[in-house]
Amino acid sequence: MAAYAAIVSLMNTINQIEHHPSPPISIHKQQLESLTQILTFLQEFLESYKSPVADGDEADPLEMRIADAAHAVEDVIESHIVNVIELGRSMSPNEEFLQGYVVDAAHGAEEVNSREEVSCIDFYQDLQQVIEELNVIKKEAMKTSAEAQLQRKVSSTHAGSLTSSSTVKESMMVGFDDVQLQLLDWLTGGNRNRQIIPITGMGGIGKTTLARHIFEHALVKQHFDICAWTTISQTYNVRETLREILYQVSGDSRDDFSDENELGEKLHKCLWGRRYIIILDDMWSVEVWYKMRFFFPDYNDGSRVIVTTRLSNLATELTNSNSIGMRFLDDVCSWSLFSKTVFGDEGFPLHLEEIGKKIVGKCKGLPLSIAVVGGLLAKSELTPKYWEHIEENISSIVNSENDEYCLRVLKLSYDHLPAYLKPCFLYMGMFEEDKAIRVPELMRLWVSEGFLKPIINKSSKTIAKEYLRELVDRNLILVHKLGAVGNIKYCKMHDLLRDLSFQEAEKQRFYYVLGQHCPRGINSQHRIVIPRSTSAMTVRDAMETMSSRARSFICDDDTVSQLPDFRFLRTLSTYKYSGEYLDENVFQMVNLRYLSARFRERFQIPSSISLLWNLHTLIVYCRVGEPPVEIWKMHQLKHVEFNDVGMYLPDPRSGHSDVMMENLETLKGVIDFNLNEEVVKRIPNIQKLRIIYMDKVMERVKFLSYLQCLSKLESLTCLIYNGSDDEYLQSISFPHSLKKLYLGGLTFHLEEILEKIGSLPLLEKLTLNCGQFGRRSWEIVEGQFPSLKYLRLWRCWNMECWTLVGSCLPRLEQLHLSYMELLEEFPSEIGEIPTLKSIQLEYCSESAAVSLKKIVEEQEELQGDPSFHVEVTLSNVSQELQSLATPNFRVVKG
Repeated sequence: MAAYAAIVSLMNTINQIEHHPSPPISIHKQQLESLTQILTFLQEFLESYKSPVADGDEADPLEMRIADAAHAVEDVIESHIVNVIELGRSMSPNEEFLQGYVVDAAHGAEEVNSREEVSCIDFYQDLQQVIEELNVIKKEAMKTSAEAQLQRKVSSTHAGSLTSSSTVKESMMVGFDDVQLQLLDWLTGGNRNRQIIPITGMGGIGKTTLARHIFEHALVKQHFDICAWTTISQTYNVRETLREILYQVSGDSRDDFSDENELGEKLHKCLWGRRYIIILDDMWSVEVWYKMRFFFPDYNDGSRVIVTTRLSNLATELTNSNSIGMRFLDDVCSWSLFSKTVFGDEGFPLHLEEIGKKIVGKCKGLPLSIAVVGGLLAKSELTPKYWEHIEENISSIVNSENDEYCLRVLKLSYDHLPAYLKPCFLYMGMFEEDKAIRVPELMRLWVSEGFLKPIINKSSKTIAKEYLRELVDRNLILVHKLGAVGNIKYCKMHDLLRDLSFQEAEKQRFYYVLGQHCPRGINSQHRIVIPRSTSAMTVRDAMETMSSRARSFICDDDTVSQLPDFRFLRTLSTYKYSGEYLDENVFQMVNLRYLSARFRERFQIPSSISLLWNLHTLIVYCRVGEPPVEIWKMHQLKHVEFNDVGMYLPDPRSGHSDVMMENLETLKGVIDFNLNEEVVKRIPNIQKLRIIYMDKVMERVKFLSYLQCLSKLESLTCLIYNGSDDEYLQSISFPHSLKKLYLGGLTFHLEEILEKIGSLPLLEKLTLNCGQFGRRSWEIVEGQFPSLKYLRLWRCWNMECWTLVGSCLPRLEQLHLSYMELLEEFPSEIGEIPTLKSIQLEYCSESAAVSLKKIVEEQEELQGDPSFHVEVTLSNVSQELQSLATPNFRVVKG
């Protein structure tokens, strides 16, 4: 809810001022105590408050009064911060000199003091006024709370702590076995013409789930040479769709094609002569197919295109033959899906079975409704009274036959979210439909917005991660892609759930997406989003009326050339800034917490960046000069990232500052990082580090010898170019805290450094890009790599022999080798690793692939079905190797 987010945000702002080592302002003690007492009460009130307002287009009046009052307090506080910082800058000696003034020092000091006194008096009076308004609202909330206690049934879903151990739930498919068998038969059957197979049904009925299960089916992967998946959506873009398919088909990610036809012709050439299956998910118009169909060749080899759509009439326009209409689940299948969602493999409690079946009946066989309501109950009280409460609410809203019905069912899950999760859920609606959202970026945005409720002894990053897990566990956020060690890298939101979050956010004025209906006007919005493909005229008109009190400005378009005077902005994310240089006024937005900018032209970060007193995240993507030494004074920085070209950091000693950057956790894209005792002392809590060493700088200073001093470092990416001196490697020592390691650009012998890496107790992911083995062999002995889950070797070109001695690599799950042409044979011990799930072999020798096949066969003889699968990609695949292909041993021509 917007009110809860506003209260928590204000509390966080006050807390940051109070605990900042050099706060820009101070708040009078009496006012601080009064604010803390009122805000604490309102936060607790909102955590248990249930709005009496029926579902509709209007938000709860009391909640909106609370939100507006909290925003007013923040306006007063942050306006004073701006005034104080501007006052300090306005009297700088350099500025006076440049303007040609000769100012008497004593008179100048007196003037400053006078202006400061006036500013402080105004601040005190303005703050007192908004505190009194908050106090009036508090008294009304107390009255409302007392009345509600007399009649409200207490049914809280907030357990006080996050206890779920499940991070990712697999997409369950229940009740469609016969449909899947039919679809597999159509895909692999004798009809050799290219076929379009539509899958139709309402939103949430399982179209995408069925298509995904088919797409990942071993028989499909074996039968087709090419498998590609793309999502169309309502606002489709043919060029982007073709680019995405081309990338999956050929790995070509270029964006320099002159038009759609050139791009389509390239795709046609890549598909010609190869049997393919293309999934076009969530199609809303047949026009997109008409624009692309000629780029999918039909030469009688059994290629297939599957289209999922909510529009049944679209299926008849696509084909007059095979199509699948998804049906609702029957009672048995609905109960099975509900049971698995709520209790997994555990038995269903008998005392809940009767009420459980009533709940399932009210979901009317819609898989999405069952999964979401089941996700709600899985996190709630296992009592008949609470389940009866859920059942009564469902029965009051199940009266529609279209997607609005599903939204109303899903609304129940939103209503039963704990207050601390609601802002996170609402925030998801601001992302474009079907967008794969980078989880680290999402969590940083949540933190910068300030609506995450603090938890004692937990960092904001940890809290964000736990909140995301809980939303996933409730089936309100979908996992799109997992990382190599099982972490969630990308997430998505189902269309219906996004519609729900968007509608609720609009009603509560939580954010505004440009181009959508804005009944209250853009000048009243605190968060503004400009999606891609917004017209330049729309953007220009919006810029003229945009509120200077906006707190967030997120632009995925490249039509913004000048930013308004955002005095209070805390989140600024621009996809591409079309101006020639970075406007100085960006660094006058002194309340910024999150700055992510992608610029077209070279620019110089000004020294005024140090005025951004509360900046947490700095992400810069463009060619830039060396940042000013003042960057080392920015105490609050947590995440600093420069683009792949990288940036040089100045020596902190030149700034004569003793500031400790104890909050800095991530530092990426630094060239020739001068790691020394002084730098290590300033960044004691660094967790992620990406550094690039160029030319022969390593001959001058053994920077990497200080890595071992970074005792909290978990992820290290180190690119070393032109560093061929093997003696230099003797100075490298890695901290035992390391979990992920990427070494690239290597030209030296790897044996010595791998011995050091193998002893790291917590290392889970290792990637080696280039390098060579002096003895042309690599031996891993027992005890090395005790925690490694993911291993990738890339162009370690001269390795001919690989040996595993004893029980090593005990936790390995994924093995990926690329361009290792001289490796002739895999060690047979690979097949004995109990945790192994997959092996990928790309452009290595065919003999290595054959040896892998033997290992697979050995495991099949021992245990019937090996726990891992193999995928081999070669430029030229012999008939002998192709004949060895099985569901567990896939062979692909690259």
